[in-house]
Amino acid sequence: MTIDEINHLNADACPLFSVFAKDKLPLPGVKKRLDEILNKEILVVDFRITKSKKREDSECLQIQFVCDGVTCVTFTGSSVLCTQIQSVRDHVPFRTCVTKIDKYYSFS
Repeated sequence: MTIDEINHLNADACPLFSVFAKDKLPLPGVKKRLDEILNKEILVVDFRITKSKKREDSECLQIQFVCDGVTCVTFTGSSVLCTQIQSVRDHVPFRTCVTKIDKYYSFS
């Protein structure tokens, strides 16, 4: 920007960083293991997919959800859950159950 453009800026018309920026901080909530919520209805309210800290070349899905009136989070490396949640990202929030089929987790 030029000095002239900067001098004519209306700071009140500029959006706050916190309104549009997504922090890399973990989603808030009580941490639950995936097996603690198996076959229970949950309300998925947000999610993030990042690189896994535990397994090289894999992803980690962080799910923020409400269960029994409590906001919680869980982490998983399940590629099935990652694929499923990415395909419905425009439908968040949604209700679901996490089920285990053989060695795989799935939303149902």
